Amino acid sequence: MVFRRRDRRTPLQAASDFVYPRGGWTRAFLYVKHRVRRLPDTPERIARGIWAGVFTTFTPFYTIHFLVAFLIARLMRGNILAALSATFFGNPLTYVPIGVISLKTGHYLLGTEFDESNHRSFVGKFADAGHDLKNNLIALFSDAEADWRGLSVFFDEIFYPYLVGGLIPGAIAGTIAYVLSVPLIRAYQQRRRAKIKAKFEAIRKKAEAEADLVAKAD
Repeated sequence: MVFRRRDRRTPLQAASDFVYPRGGWTRAFLYVKHRVRRLPDTPERIARGIWAGVFTTFTPFYTIHFLVAFLIARLMRGNILAALSATFFGNPLTYVPIGVISLKTGHYLLGTEFDESNHRSFVGKFADAGHDLKNNLIALFSDAEADWRGLSVFFDEIFYPYLVGGLIPGAIAGTIAYVLSVPLIRAYQQRRRAKIKAKFEAIRKKAEAEADLVAKAD
């Protein structure tokens, strides 16, 4: 399996590796690039998967990016593993600029404005939404009263503008990734096939030479 690890990590190690992978982000990026290039599929299908993964990082579905990328890749008939790998485009180093671009684009398209001077911060609204969701789930099984104000503010000022605003930059970033990926993957696959062919040719010639030596000895 592509994503299976031999060594099991503790939750703390997993969280630490998410923020800063072992070996740094450069090494992690090179590893993902290496795995994507070696996928056994056509360059176009792999690139469509990459498009799906990159596009997904511009959506506000942070906890289910893998699922969203999977569904988009299936819809586009792209490579699933390439889509899951390409969600790496969204990481702690890029989430802030992606969020800012998506939110500003969304509020611009909707004709609204996100003013942090009059409301809680971006992170604060996430916290309020999570707090409301937890309390409202508890209210289903108790006498507590459900309060949806935090979720309502979160939806109006964060989630919906983010969802709308991420479509255009997500599509642009995904298309750039697609255009760059196809020729690179095709060139890599051609070089790899040539190396494999040369290796087998060398083995064949060596076997023929050994056979000739045996025949002459007889």
